[in-house]
Amino acid sequence: MTPFSAAASFASSVPFTAGIPSPPRGVWEVGPVPLRAYAICIIAGIIVAALWGNRRLVARGGRPGAITDLAVWMVPFGLVGGRLYHVITDPELYFGNPNVPGQNWNPWGAFAIWNGGLGIWGAIALGGLGAYIGARRYKIPFGAIADALAPAIVLAQAIGRLGNYFNQELFGAPTSVPWALEVFLRTPGGVAGTAADCGSGEFPTEWIKADPTVLCGTYHPTFLYEILWNVGVALLVVWADRRFRLGHGRAFALYVAGYTAGRGWIEMLRIDHANHIFGLRLNVFVSVAVFLAAVIYLVVTRSLRREDPATVWGIAPGHKPGGPEQQPEPADGTAVIDGTFAADAAVGDDGDDDETADDGKAVPHDGTAESEDRMSGRPHARDADRDSDLA
Repeated sequence: MTPFSAAASFASSVPFTAGIPSPPRGVWEVGPVPLRAYAICIIAGIIVAALWGNRRLVARGGRPGAITDLAVWMVPFGLVGGRLYHVITDPELYFGNPNVPGQNWNPWGAFAIWNGGLGIWGAIALGGLGAYIGARRYKIPFGAIADALAPAIVLAQAIGRLGNYFNQELFGAPTSVPWALEVFLRTPGGVAGTAADCGSGEFPTEWIKADPTVLCGTYHPTFLYEILWNVGVALLVVWADRRFRLGHGRAFALYVAGYTAGRGWIEMLRIDHANHIFGLRLNVFVSVAVFLAAVIYLVVTRSLRREDPATVWGIAPGHKPGGPEQQPEPADGTAVIDGTFAADAAVGDDGDDDETADDGKAVPHDGTAESEDRMSGRPHARDADRDSDLA
């Protein structure tokens, strides 16, 4: 008995006591333009990740707006990577034999991203490649970018999962728990049907809910489980980053480890179509492998400290390395030494913010460097360290 048939037989015995109603629609027509909830959720997640990631990078000493510049590389790469992973791991949905159940011949459907089907593994892999290209271009440490974005990415994933609710996809096995999700019959073209047409597993997302009175069953809302888990991972990363001052990609590795730990058990609840290896879904094995890689990285890099804020500023688009956007100087022409202003070079090893004159007497530090840093838009190194606790 396949997981689909087992789920179908079990569904008939489950009382319909759903606590989460089925969404009335997932597409709104504004004139000739369809507004799809799935796309709106993905876009909202990207915006939230960019805003929060930018704030966190600035707190680490980065240039305001750097994440927006990097998004030009990360977002297209991430979307292409997510779709590629989905199509590569489920090719029978687009290049299969239409006479075989569960397969379809619809090559153009591989481009229909609005119908759902983004693999997070591919999105992170190619999105990371885009971030690396941008980091090299703008002279920003790649690890600092990854750490700044880590909790923002997992929060964006949580927002994007709401799109699965509107698409009525990626739910789990039948259940009668109070928070179960209602799933109604959908058919090609929206033709009328009966409970006998419910079948098993999921309906293709392009099918239309013809009759909202035909309830096929109540199921585990695995998308909701992942939303809650992802929010928890985001909070964990923020706490650990503040507590241990993570750097060099360690906050990102913690996010990866936390996310995959949850994705593994949530994946085993799902009943949507998936390729299996030794009776387990492919993504379970991927989760375990990526989790182990993240944990190994955390252990190997445990002695690394956070990047020097002076190295995180980078350069703005259109500026050459070494230009004023990379190392802004005070208006009075005070030189910059190793990423800090000359006024700071006189600060003693005891950390007192006083300058020492030639006669050995302490001269109060007038804060010129910090003031000019703020005028230029570049946070002072000490300010960046202090503000990182706010990110």
